[in-house]
Amino acid sequence: MAKEKTIAAKAKLVEDLAAQLKDASSTVIVNYAGITVEDDTKMRKALREANVNYTVIKNSITLRALESLGYKEFGDILTGMTAVAIGADEVSAAKVLKEYDDKVETFSIKAGICDGKVLGRDEVLELAAIPSKETLISKMLGSLNGPLYKLAIALQAVVDNNGGAAAEAPAEEAAPAAEAPAEPEAAPAE
Repeated sequence: MAKEKTIAAKAKLVEDLAAQLKDASSTVIVNYAGITVEDDTKMRKALREANVNYTVIKNSITLRALESLGYKEFGDILTGMTAVAIGADEVSAAKVLKEYDDKVETFSIKAGICDGKVLGRDEVLELAAIPSKETLISKMLGSLNGPLYKLAIALQAVVDNNGGAAAEAPAEEAAPAAEAPAEPEAAPAE
């Protein structure tokens, strides 16, 4: 009876993890050995703020969940002290974990998954180098706004320069026009 409950509990863990992995935009698998409690706490806080679910779970359960989704490449990767970071976007988990991969010698990124593709360590590190979505959008908007802003300044300069000349021109033209009708009236009066 106890064995059946344990098997059912493990099957539920595999099912839940598989559902999380299936819905994730990205997943990063790390070796968390050697990280201090202080660094681990900071890292977990940064991951929570980045909307990343970071879980230390048995390798066998992780492997079964990945295999149930069709990922067969993780048998050799899931050894030792392994944790799984599941991100809502493509780069947030990789960015935060790369910081600790650089900072802590024994902590390392092993592999990942992004948009259904299995990534090696180097590919996850490349993914971490990509700017965030907000940064990319702001750069794009800045590049679009730059020329428009310069055009607006140039047009305003033209209006300012011609505006002064245009204001003087109607005043000069108005005076001769007012004098012109007066002359023809004077001619018939003679």
